[in-house]
Amino acid sequence: MAEFRKISLAEKIARRARDLDAWLEHSLHALGERIKEGLWRIRHASDALEPSPAGRALVAFACEALTYAAIGGVLMTALAKPAFRAVDEDNWLKRQDLAVTFLDQNGELIGRRGILHSESVPLEQLPEHLVKAALATEDRRFHDHFGIDIGGLSRALMANARANGVVQGGSTITQQLAKNLFLSNERSLERKIKEAFLAFWLEARLTKPEILKLYLDRAYLGNGVFGVQSAAEHYFGKDVRDITLAEAAMIAGLFKAPSKYSPTINLPAARARAADVLSNMVEAGFLTQGQIATALRNPATPVERQNENIADYALDFAFEEVRQLALAGRLGHERILTVRTPIDRGLQRHAERAAEAILRQHGATYGVRQYAIVTLDLDGGLKAMVGGRDYGQSQFNRATIAMRPPGSSFKPYIYAAALAQGLIRPDTVVTDRPTCVYAGFTWCPANYGRSFAGSVPATVALAKSINTIPVQLTGLLGQNGRDATSDKAHARGRKKVIALTRALGFTTNLRDVVPLPIGASELTVVDMANGFNAFANGGRRAKAYAAREILSAAGAVLYRVEDEPDRHPQVMPEQAARDLNFMLSKVPTEGTGRRAALPGVPHAGKTGTTDEYRNAWYVGYSGNFTTAIWFGNDDYSPTNNMTGGSLPAMTFQQVMAFAHLDVELKPLIGLPETDRPVRDPKLAEIAGAVEATTIQARRAYRLTNRGRAILKEIELLAEEPAEGPLSAAPTEPARRS
Repeated sequence: MAEFRKISLAEKIARRARDLDAWLEHSLHALGERIKEGLWRIRHASDALEPSPAGRALVAFACEALTYAAIGGVLMTALAKPAFRAVDEDNWLKRQDLAVTFLDQNGELIGRRGILHSESVPLEQLPEHLVKAALATEDRRFHDHFGIDIGGLSRALMANARANGVVQGGSTITQQLAKNLFLSNERSLERKIKEAFLAFWLEARLTKPEILKLYLDRAYLGNGVFGVQSAAEHYFGKDVRDITLAEAAMIAGLFKAPSKYSPTINLPAARARAADVLSNMVEAGFLTQGQIATALRNPATPVERQNENIADYALDFAFEEVRQLALAGRLGHERILTVRTPIDRGLQRHAERAAEAILRQHGATYGVRQYAIVTLDLDGGLKAMVGGRDYGQSQFNRATIAMRPPGSSFKPYIYAAALAQGLIRPDTVVTDRPTCVYAGFTWCPANYGRSFAGSVPATVALAKSINTIPVQLTGLLGQNGRDATSDKAHARGRKKVIALTRALGFTTNLRDVVPLPIGASELTVVDMANGFNAFANGGRRAKAYAAREILSAAGAVLYRVEDEPDRHPQVMPEQAARDLNFMLSKVPTEGTGRRAALPGVPHAGKTGTTDEYRNAWYVGYSGNFTTAIWFGNDDYSPTNNMTGGSLPAMTFQQVMAFAHLDVELKPLIGLPETDRPVRDPKLAEIAGAVEATTIQARRAYRLTNRGRAILKEIELLAEEPAEGPLSAAPTEPARRS
């Protein structure tokens, strides 16, 4: 009988392992065979599906399309991100715009800005002809597009290309609303891209009636008013529900260019534009020619508002100041505001008339067409601001927005920095000699007379506006114990000057360029007024402001400028300011600013003229006021040898003469006792000369041939029978000769 051997545990485990190994090997081999068979089948099937050459091209095109679509998606996301940063998801629709009433220094109404906060008029209660006029003129396919009208945009691009200019706009109402709610009026590709994305965003969140209602409530319609309800009350003195077809057409005409077609500024142009709107309504099929005939024969007439909007550029500046305070949360949740300003109604009118009278008399000779004026009291209060010749033609504020090089009127800042560091005194002898700066290139400034004066006191160098001295002083400011002629020394000196201008009240970041010491970096007129106002205050900053006090609708005081902490910090040594005032007081008596002299009122000032006579400045100050004046052309074209000592100095004299008529004359610090101001009757004569010139200009008023033609067309339009064809409406306002 056979014997059975007992198998050990170790041997059992070894057998199990061998069995498992055999099974795994067999299974993997079988799996491999199946995969090979499957791959063979797939290859066999794919061979049967081999595409034709055309099919391969189609597949390649589809792959490329998907690639570019992916790239485009990433790019679109990157472009959309900046646009949506402008949106406050939670509060954008709840936010109310400001409604601001402005009072002058005597508490009298001078204008309004913002939207009218009254009972909201539902869209269904607005006159049907007003809604149709807006749609016919601004966006006929409003109810059909998704925020951007591709067809309308294409037509506008083709029309503009044929006309070689902008004759049609392609923006939809949704795009315009996006701009009004979230963006600025800056003309740039970046803004248009943001506008497009925000239009899509609005269309996704609001219905068409809601978008249209918001647009009609928020659109700017000239004269500082926003929305159709505000426009109806402002222009026609009635509720928007009660306006006629002619009035609705005139309001709808304002959407395109509210400053150009404002009926209170240019009534013939407004009526011509209203006629275009009526024609658009016929073309869109909203009305027939018979239905608009009465409106054509009886065009709308605005109500007279003689006491409002006499300082439009100043009010724009004031409104922006109030808006910034509101954005900073300084006014709480109040949106209906009354603002007391330091604006002097009489001085404002006189400044406008003085500059215009001088330009009418001398503008053609010098080839100059524009000007800007800013007058401040020594506290910084804005007394008058003129941002251009005609607010109706252009709302661009040349006093606060236009960037222009100041030329030699910038030199006082170099002298101020040198005085502050103790490098010079008024009697320090400086040498006018050939001076060059090496900064990758060689720059050697020349004087106006192409000669050198040699050794002269610093006061004479400033009064005579010698160019080489401020360049030398800039090098001294940055020498730091080293060579003052090196490019590094000049660079350090320029940085110190730029820092001083910021401390004095500049809001512009000056460009650090080699010719900075002689005024090559651009700035604004209000910057110059701020800087010189600090000199007049003994080195204390006194920036321009227009909101002296802000009240709520209930009369509660929300803001007082006097309550601002540390309003006038000492930004340069008082003695340096005194010395500079003394030096600049020689400019109107012994230097380049003799035409700016004020009889009985000593003042300090400086002329400025840039290359090719493109810009001319005069900036000066007394113990009462500071005034900065610029003359030039919007297209940057050169003038006919106009200097700061000509029209700007003459205008300064007339503006400041009027400003000092009825005030207590205060001495300018830094001037000797012998230069204390006295009441001189010649001031009144100088100021009165403006009125005489204005009256003479009015008597010489004549219409151009174009103006006569426009008036004739309007007359024929009024005589046209109801069933007759539409007359060709004039498209340009009448111009004064």
